Amino acid sequence: MRRMRQSVEATGDSDAIAVERTLAGDRDAFRALVERHSRNVFRLAYRMTGNQHDAEEVVQEAFLRAYQKLGQFAARANFGTWVYRIAANYAIDRMRQRKSEDAQREPAGRPSDDGIERDVASLVPDGAPSPERLAQSEQLAVHMRRALNELTPAERTAFVMRHWGGSGIEEIAEALKSSTSAAKNTVFRSVQKLRRSLEPFVERRGQAKAMGTEL
Repeated sequence: MRRMRQSVEATGDSDAIAVERTLAGDRDAFRALVERHSRNVFRLAYRMTGNQHDAEEVVQEAFLRAYQKLGQFAARANFGTWVYRIAANYAIDRMRQRKSEDAQREPAGRPSDDGIERDVASLVPDGAPSPERLAQSEQLAVHMRRALNELTPAERTAFVMRHWGGSGIEEIAEALKSSTSAAKNTVFRSVQKLRRSLEPFVERRGQAKAMGTEL
């Protein structure tokens, strides 16, 4: 735990130095920040938007906005958290725009089976997954994708940031531009909706297991 704390503190110190150098005109310093944090930002963006194209757009826009607003960055703040929040804000706008676009045209073909779906499937614990276990994970992934798509942009953001990103309620509230109490309610509502959506799948798996017909 002590090593982890020291690692986080070292990253924060390194980020602060990189920010100072960027503000002084060193573009390579900002490139280092992008390389250091882009993976986490992409993971957030992918889980929120559900597709690679939008996720890449969110990452690019988040770092562009971070660069443009770097002068507003508080020296004592955490750069990773800051750019993470910028990405979440833009992802929300992108999801709302996508919903509006989708509402104006017929649904496209079947969504891709990789990306967020496989990422969700990886959450199913198994030390040595068999083909049967992998099949179950794929089924869970499909149901999880559908359940996530039923959430509003705010609910999906709250769930992803809280349960996959480990963000605090204050960060979520800032990303959603709401109060902490409203953010808590959004997190709670998203979990309740997901539980209701996944309940039939969980029940079927339980019944199959009891009858000895589970894969």
